[in-house]
Amino acid sequence: MTEVFLSFIGFGNVGRGVARVLIEKAEQFRIKYGLKFRIVSISDSKATIWDESGVDLKDALMVKETFGSLDKWGNDYEIYQMSPMEVVKEVESDVVVDVTNDVNAWKWHMEAFRHGRHVVTSNKPPLVFHFMELTQEAYMRRVNYRFEATVMAGTPIITLLQESLLGDEILSIRGVFNGTTTFILSQMERGLSFEEALKKAQELGIAERDPSTDIKGIDAAYKATILHNVAFYPISFEKLKIRGIAEISMREIERAKKEGKVIRLVAEVKKGEVSVEPKTVPKDSSLAVYGTQNVAVIETDLLGKLIVKGAGAGVKETASAVVSDIIKAVIRE
Repeated sequence: MTEVFLSFIGFGNVGRGVARVLIEKAEQFRIKYGLKFRIVSISDSKATIWDESGVDLKDALMVKETFGSLDKWGNDYEIYQMSPMEVVKEVESDVVVDVTNDVNAWKWHMEAFRHGRHVVTSNKPPLVFHFMELTQEAYMRRVNYRFEATVMAGTPIITLLQESLLGDEILSIRGVFNGTTTFILSQMERGLSFEEALKKAQELGIAERDPSTDIKGIDAAYKATILHNVAFYPISFEKLKIRGIAEISMREIERAKKEGKVIRLVAEVKKGEVSVEPKTVPKDSSLAVYGTQNVAVIETDLLGKLIVKGAGAGVKETASAVVSDIIKAVIRE
C-alpha cells in the first residue's frame, strides 16, 4: 500500500467535489491501485488547515459548507494564513492539487516542481500563458504535470492527444468547448432573448455571476490554446482570433433555424492558427451540441476524423478528471 500526501489549494465547488470522490472511493482506490490518500493541507481564500497526520475531509466539507470558510474551524486543527507559494514550499506533499482560478498560479506550480512535487490542476491560465516553462520544468525535475480538467471537464481529450495518438499527425481540431454559451444559444432557439437565456443560465448555476469570460469567448479560447499547445506547440494568446456571442441577434437565430441550422461558438485549431467565433452549423453536424455538452472533432493523417463528445462542465465531471490525474501522477512516477 502506497500512502500519497495531497495538498489542496482551492476548496470551492471543484475542490469539494474532488474531496467527495476521494471519500466515497477510498476503498476502491486501495484495492484497485494500492493507493491511500492523506490530505495534509487544505487552503481556501481565507485560511490553510495543515496537519501532517492528515486532515479529515468529511469535517472539512462540513465546515466549508456550513460556515463558508475554513477559518471558521474550531480547535481541531491549527489555522494558518499562508499564500499558495508558502504552502508549496512548506507543506510536505507528494501532489499539489490546484483547483483555483489564480492567474499567477504558474509561479507556485514552478515552485512545487522545484520541491519535487507533482501538480494536478484544473486552472487554465498557467497552461495558456506559461505552457513551455511549466512543462519543461516538470520534465527536468522528473515530476508529473497533469491538467486534463482544463479542457472539456472530465472528457479525456488531453490524455487522448498526449498518449493515444502518438503515431498520428494532428491536422485540425474543431470543437465547442464552452457549455454556458451553448446553453444560452440553445435557449434562444426556444424563443428566449439573450438576456433571458443568460439569466436562466445564472439561476441554474451554469453561468457565473460575471459571465463575461464565457460570453466574450475567452474561456473557449483558453481551452483552444491549451489544445494547440498540446497538439502542436505553444502559441501566443495574442495571436488568436476571438469573437463571442453577445452580438448574436434573434434574427440570426431564426434565420439559422429556417435553414435547418444552429449557431454555436466554434473553436478551430490548426498548426499556428486558433480562432473562436460563432458559426452556423447544420443541425445534424457533430458540432450541433445542446445543453452544456462539449464536442471535439479531431482530424489526423492516419485515423481521419475522431469525434469526442461529453460533459464540458459540472462539479462531478471536473472532479473525475482531477482525481484521475492524481492517480496517474503517482502511479506513473
